Amino acid sequence: MPDLGAALAAILPPGVALGRGGDDPLWPGEVVPKAVPARYAEFTRGRSAARAAMRALRVAPAAIPMNQDRSPLWPAGLTGSISHCEGACFAILGQTLAYGGLGLDIEPTRPLAFNLWPLILRAEEQHCADPLAVFVVKEAAYKAQYALTGVLFDFHTLSVRLSSDRFTATFQQTVGRFAAGTELTGSILRTPGHTAAICAIPAR
Repeated sequence: MPDLGAALAAILPPGVALGRGGDDPLWPGEVVPKAVPARYAEFTRGRSAARAAMRALRVAPAAIPMNQDRSPLWPAGLTGSISHCEGACFAILGQTLAYGGLGLDIEPTRPLAFNLWPLILRAEEQHCADPLAVFVVKEAAYKAQYALTGVLFDFHTLSVRLSSDRFTATFQQTVGRFAAGTELTGSILRTPGHTAAICAIPAR
């Protein structure tokens, strides 16, 4: 089976670094309140992945506290995204001079549960050949835009078109700075074990 990290590294946007989660302990200021052991382990590995991405970007590793909305509080000048699932934990990181927001999502490659289709898929997406990829793309695009808007929205806010290893996610309504009809683009990765998507929003 190909290494997921190597496959992700091959689709990184220019100037974006990748980090893999390890067993490093949390740094001072990194607190996950009232976490069960599994959640604590996920959080710890996610922060470890983010610091690995900092090293890959050749910036000094730093603590990554949690904002009140539970999103990562990145050091000044940096933006990124963390994703963890069964068998994978990675982070991507870039400079805010180049990117307004970055989104990474990784999920185990298995059929998207049919009972979730109405929640995740719009009418025009119901006959898509890869519903899991649509879900992963929407998660990655949501994470990327959230860095700029701080707006929560449901899965039907974005309409996704897939094209081999690329995607376009189109806003169906205005969200913060993104007018209805605005398109976000990025890459899709499919391996035997995982499906992933990376969305990068250029800085203005």
